[in-house]
Amino acid sequence: MSFIEILKVIIIGIVEGITEWLPISSTGHMILVDTFLKLNMSESFKTMFFVVIQLGAILAVVVLYFDKLFPFRFKQKPIIQKETFILWLKIVIASIPAGVIGILFDDKIDELFYGYQTVTFTLILYGIIFILIENKQKNRISKINSISSLSWKTAFLIGVFQVLSLIPGTSRSGITIIGAMLIGTSRTVAAEFTFFLAIPVMFGASLIKLLKFGFIFTQSEIIILIIGMLTAFFVSILAIKFLIGYIKKHDFKAFGFYRIGLGLIVLSYFSFFA
Repeated sequence: MSFIEILKVIIIGIVEGITEWLPISSTGHMILVDTFLKLNMSESFKTMFFVVIQLGAILAVVVLYFDKLFPFRFKQKPIIQKETFILWLKIVIASIPAGVIGILFDDKIDELFYGYQTVTFTLILYGIIFILIENKQKNRISKINSISSLSWKTAFLIGVFQVLSLIPGTSRSGITIIGAMLIGTSRTVAAEFTFFLAIPVMFGASLIKLLKFGFIFTQSEIIILIIGMLTAFFVSILAIKFLIGYIKKHDFKAFGFYRIGLGLIVLSYFSFFA
């Protein structure tokens, strides 16, 4: 495997680590990056790789929020923290809608929507939606200001919003955060629950792709997976910290304008140069 191919994988890992958590669509960006970089692997491997690389991003959430997510405590004797256990139940409930739709229609979604046309459309569409919603929510007072205050119904409804993220270019983090805010959560609660919700969703999506691809890899494919996931992990650490700090002082309109601008650039490129 050449140095150029390794460099391409690192770039893709950086893109994944940044865009997985910012509301600008990780899968959409990786499809676009591969359109220009042309990773020299089979189409079946790339389809799997663009999903499985997200496991590195998941690990970043586990590391950063270990105290909130790990339900066991070992002092004089092992105990299970009730609040953390309930949080995991809510995460599982919120994962059901996207999990069911993803399992039933994964191949059809790839067939119909996996390409720059869909990514361009969803980048622009949700960019406009983000701006409109932020304008509407400008002076809203949040009703839910802590993770423990999330009701079972609210968790499930956030999961329903997450179904939209199965379409490339939508942004799983973006649509679930905006959906959670519409329901009444604060930005910080919406962002943290979205991070937690990514864990079962990404594990499930990665498992589906791995099962379809098979667990037989060439040496080059293994190296690419490891480099991609490690890069995504370290970049995700920085991206998550940045987003949590950013949303405490700013809204999502800047991301909305970014999405619209990128969508127009991509549309222009493929219309006149590709």
